[in-house]
Amino acid sequence: MKRLNVIQIGLGHDHACAVLESMLRQKERFRVCALALPECEREKYADRLAPFADIPLLTPEEALALQGTDAAVIETEEKNLTRCAAQAIGRGLHVHMDKPGGETLSDFEALISAAKRSGKVLHLGYMYRYNPAVRDMMKRVRAGELGEIFCVEAQMNCALSDEKRAWLGQFRGGMMFYLGCHMVDVILQIKGKPREVIPMNCATGIGGVAAKDFGMAALRYENGVCFAKTCGAEASGYLRRQIVVCGSKGTIELNPLEAYAGNTGTYLCTRTRRVLKDRLNWAYYGETEDTAPFERFDGMMAAFGEYAAKERENPFGCDYELLLYRTLLQCCGDKI
Repeated sequence: MKRLNVIQIGLGHDHACAVLESMLRQKERFRVCALALPECEREKYADRLAPFADIPLLTPEEALALQGTDAAVIETEEKNLTRCAAQAIGRGLHVHMDKPGGETLSDFEALISAAKRSGKVLHLGYMYRYNPAVRDMMKRVRAGELGEIFCVEAQMNCALSDEKRAWLGQFRGGMMFYLGCHMVDVILQIKGKPREVIPMNCATGIGGVAAKDFGMAALRYENGVCFAKTCGAEASGYLRRQIVVCGSKGTIELNPLEAYAGNTGTYLCTRTRRVLKDRLNWAYYGETEDTAPFERFDGMMAAFGEYAAKERENPFGCDYELLLYRTLLQCCGDKI
């Protein structure tokens, strides 16, 4: 196994600390050579630094200038993701960039073009791609077990503080941009590019918050309609993370998509329900099973390590990432 010399830029993304902790656990794969914080993050996220005191703390410019570095992990605030990833690609590094990138389409398109020219891996932080229940579901879909898929219903909800919901106001799509991107990703993996995108994002107004904390978009296809929904003001919303895939031969439901298993950072996929070849029997409840406990980000970062080490090809190429990003912006209300 090739050990990769890696720098991480940023601690401002919600996943930043967990991703860094995941790399530190995977010592055979990653050597974290430096942690770099943009100026705006040094004071703002100073309270997140203590667990990483043994890692050299540099500026982004110093970290990108290090010799012998293989890859950069970009975990800044969303507004800086695309810019920092482009700088790392420009230095000839493989890049893991957390999702979904900044809001400017032209900047994202330029990043995709640069990644294509460089031949380096550009890997985005959509962790559900590596969720064991989602992977099993995708395998069954692609094997044709569910027949022709006509609908995907994907929800990712939570109960955020008033302060966090107000923070969503910096994004044109609010919750749809922030978390709905994960659900749009699931739909596109199964159904591909939609014929039409109908955004329906709004503000609940709870607590006087005016930001769009309720995200909803319908994606129309020739043989059906899929939807992505995400709400930041839903009681027990974390247990209302759900994916349902309906096909001509059966249905798979993941509900809840994640349930806390008791150890920090450990999640459990529960109540995976399959109904196959018996859709006309109203009394048939199908089969249910739970996954074993797993660390949420370990599979994602392990995969990035394999791609960067050229041990396996990244199945989520640049063209797909651009399609996903463009579709997400449409779900946020952009006319593209």
